[in-house]
Amino acid sequence: MENDGKIASGEESLKIITDMINKTQTSVAQSSFHLLFWGWLVFGCSLAQFILNDYTDFHNGWYVWFLTIPGMVISFAYGFIKGRKAQVHTYSERLSMWTWYGFTATMIIMFIIHGKSMDDISKYVLMLIGFPLFMSGFILRFRPLVFGGIAFWLFSLAAHFGGPVVAGLSMPVAIVLGYLIPGYLLKRRNSHDAV
Repeated sequence: MENDGKIASGEESLKIITDMINKTQTSVAQSSFHLLFWGWLVFGCSLAQFILNDYTDFHNGWYVWFLTIPGMVISFAYGFIKGRKAQVHTYSERLSMWTWYGFTATMIIMFIIHGKSMDDISKYVLMLIGFPLFMSGFILRFRPLVFGGIAFWLFSLAAHFGGPVVAGLSMPVAIVLGYLIPGYLLKRRNSHDAV
């Protein structure tokens, strides 16, 4: 009888471990989705703003950032649907989620405060994005995200000291280094782990 209990508990332990591995893979896949989705959206908006402001007569290029509103809806819906399907939520997953929620709240407050002077806001956005990227890199144990956060901080300084052209191009370049490259590496890592 005791052997049956040990076999059952061994099978249960294996099932728990398997569930946790699957949950981690889902969390990594979800992270790569958000990095790539937001990376391409913000890259497009920042590049469009730079082109509109510097190469056209349209001087309210920051209007392109209104595209992030439907982006937030899509991102939250994706996270909500994936979160509902998951049966196990890890502490690191919750920590990462609340880090990004805190970042989102901070960004909204900053946009409310700076509502009338949106032209020189990119250096602050770069500075703020660096923190959740940096933290996500440690939470996921994924160095490219840590380096991506550091790159955002460095490009924030470049945007501040480098003049208008450097400031305008700092965001798209930082997005490529901090979101898109780590996002594709994370997606690739998840594909290899799933095999």
